[in-house]
Amino acid sequence: MRGMRRLSTAMAIAVGLTGGLAVGQPVQADTLTIGAAYSLQSAFQEVVPMFESEFGSTVKVVYGSSQTLRREVENRAPMDVLLSAQDDLEKLQKKGLTLNGGPEVYAQTSLVFVMSAASQAMPISFHEMSSERRTRVAIGAFESSVAGPITARALRAVDPSYKDRFRLISATHHDEVINMIRRGEAEVGLVYRVDAIHNSGQVRIIDETPGGIYTPVSFGEAVVWTCREESRTAAASFTEFFRSPRIQKLLLKYGFEPVTSLEAGTGNRRTAP
Repeated sequence: MRGMRRLSTAMAIAVGLTGGLAVGQPVQADTLTIGAAYSLQSAFQEVVPMFESEFGSTVKVVYGSSQTLRREVENRAPMDVLLSAQDDLEKLQKKGLTLNGGPEVYAQTSLVFVMSAASQAMPISFHEMSSERRTRVAIGAFESSVAGPITARALRAVDPSYKDRFRLISATHHDEVINMIRRGEAEVGLVYRVDAIHNSGQVRIIDETPGGIYTPVSFGEAVVWTCREESRTAAASFTEFFRSPRIQKLLLKYGFEPVTSLEAGTGNRRTAP
């Protein structure tokens, strides 16, 4: 009888411990916070669910302009992986704020000239724009947009006195440029090709080489210094997943261009799949 009581007590303790572990220590999948440039919004609607399904991770995406995201990482924002313009990733690398060997380039885009898709005006190239009146041109702000220097170069190629020829309207990012055109606040604009394709219902491309120059802009990814220890594995998995051939092929559908040969932030030459 005494032996039976001891057995019952032992079983009760064992059940209690098991129940305690089940309630107090649930198994949780890795979580990942990704900072992504606005240009990735459309592609990420397909990419993120694929990654979550295959790797069992929960992904939170914070969208912003490349420069804004870089500054947030510099100021210790809780971010694990950053995908933005390569120039901003290289600035982080120089400050020692990237991990896993530094940034890797995954695709590129270029600057294009656009107008409203609903406009009845005859499409013309950027070079052919009339100088008789100051056309309202929406652009990414020179000082806050990665595309700023490229935009200035295209404008100078058309006319060194472009500030007199055009009425420039600045925006913080290219989605805002497109919204200005949609609302009629600007007649035309200069944006990334990937953003024009993403907003093809709002704008149409009328010049693929404004200023007569094709100027590629590289986009890259990096695990950043604010990556949490418990997210390191998921972060490394995502960066490898994002550079895989199938995701590279998927990015083409969303307007990104392949990088055939380029210098990554680590100094290694890579060939895009």
